[in-house]
Amino acid sequence: MSKVVKRFTRRDAGRVPERAQRCKDFQGKIPATMGRRTCGMMSLVGGHRRRMSRANASRRNFLKMAGAGVAGTALSAAASSYARIAGANDRVGVGIVGFSDRFRNSLAPSFLKSAGDLNFEFVALSDIWNRRREEGAAYIAKLTNRQLAPARNNDELYENKDVQAVIIATADFQHATHGVEAVRAGRDAYIEKPLADTMEDARAIRAAARGTDRIVAIGTQRRSSPVYQRAHEFIKSGHFGDIVSVEMTWNVNQPGRWRRPKLVSQLREVDTDWKRFLINRPYEPFDARRYLEFRLFWPFSSGIPDQWMVHQIDTVHWFSGYPHPRSVVANGGNYLWHDGRKNWDTMTAVFDYGPEDDLAKGFQVQYSSRFTNSAGGVKELYYSNGGMLDMDKQRVTPEGGLSARSAAEMKMQPNQLASFSLSENVEKAETSANTGADSQTSANMRNWMECVRSRKTPNASIEAGYSHSVALCMNIAAIHTGQKVTFNDKTQQVMVGGKVYA
Repeated sequence: MSKVVKRFTRRDAGRVPERAQRCKDFQGKIPATMGRRTCGMMSLVGGHRRRMSRANASRRNFLKMAGAGVAGTALSAAASSYARIAGANDRVGVGIVGFSDRFRNSLAPSFLKSAGDLNFEFVALSDIWNRRREEGAAYIAKLTNRQLAPARNNDELYENKDVQAVIIATADFQHATHGVEAVRAGRDAYIEKPLADTMEDARAIRAAARGTDRIVAIGTQRRSSPVYQRAHEFIKSGHFGDIVSVEMTWNVNQPGRWRRPKLVSQLREVDTDWKRFLINRPYEPFDARRYLEFRLFWPFSSGIPDQWMVHQIDTVHWFSGYPHPRSVVANGGNYLWHDGRKNWDTMTAVFDYGPEDDLAKGFQVQYSSRFTNSAGGVKELYYSNGGMLDMDKQRVTPEGGLSARSAAEMKMQPNQLASFSLSENVEKAETSANTGADSQTSANMRNWMECVRSRKTPNASIEAGYSHSVALCMNIAAIHTGQKVTFNDKTQQVMVGGKVYA
């Protein structure tokens, strides 16, 4: 249908606006066209999953090639490629890097949901704290009736030839370095978010991953959600229109969030490896709070941006196609929870997105988060001239769209999106620390496991992780300097006041 704007006349009265009609057309196509992913044998159609055996599917594809009379060289290449798929006919042994609360409560159960039919198995565990090694081994033994090979550090872990892939769930600032270690050791990796919170680490992990054929997925699980996939397809179809604004919040009232007072009192330096914990951060004396409550202290985490902002800003990059903001400003502070933390309990940041060579195009993302009052919860609202995409309610509506009356004043055509739901069963974002094996994390973990088999690019790829890391580093620079922060595409550096910051 033509996108040319028609003059609004009385003859148009009572007609369905063109944008709304196109939305209705799109809505009818959702079950047939939305939510399909190319990686693995999982198709998400109309919110329902259809799974089939990876090994059987690979064999069928190979036989189809032969039956079609493909040239001998192509058959040879396909056969050798199939043979290189890690564990195409055998078990894939997975090592655990860091027995954290996130791993225990969410990643492990999400992994075990798909381990049986994809033939994956936990085989080893690395943690520098002896207590976590012992607890982790006992936990996995209880779940799987299998004893893990313990490792005091990652050097020992990668000496174990049974480890073909790893799940990395360590402290925020360690993710990138542990990811570099994994791919250099020839292992596929699932790396929890954020991928990196310094540009040095972000560049290092991207370069390491690009330099190998290892499969690396990041824990930004919205990319594997059928609802988010449908929203992405809807925006990319053009029916939504250009994004003109985005509003995002993540509000909780949890003074104990990220605190571990009882565990802090039990951690002794002799029981862990403090120097290995610090990795590439400046040396400072052992501090049990920084070890266990790292999310409250820079440079071990930035808190709100590291933990929550990256999840939501990742969808902005995905939906808009822009790899990073043009600029970021931020304000906030510790206004209520004066417990020794260094990272803010309240933050508002504004991200400007659009083409670098045309400042007349683009949109703002207004992001706010607080620990001090939970009203508003988690919101992700995308606006176009025709209405709103509400990822909290998982609906498209004409709210705020150009009405017939306002359009008529300028002899324009009204622009009103048709209302429809992206999902039959709305799933609210979980704001507690323990999300369990939620559907998004389970889908993202399965997608990585399928891609380890197929050698295809995961939904939450290394490039997506690098993009959210750039936005994160810009946000952190804005917090620390109080200035407007930009990014130099040519040098891949964060800039403040025209000078290199990171």
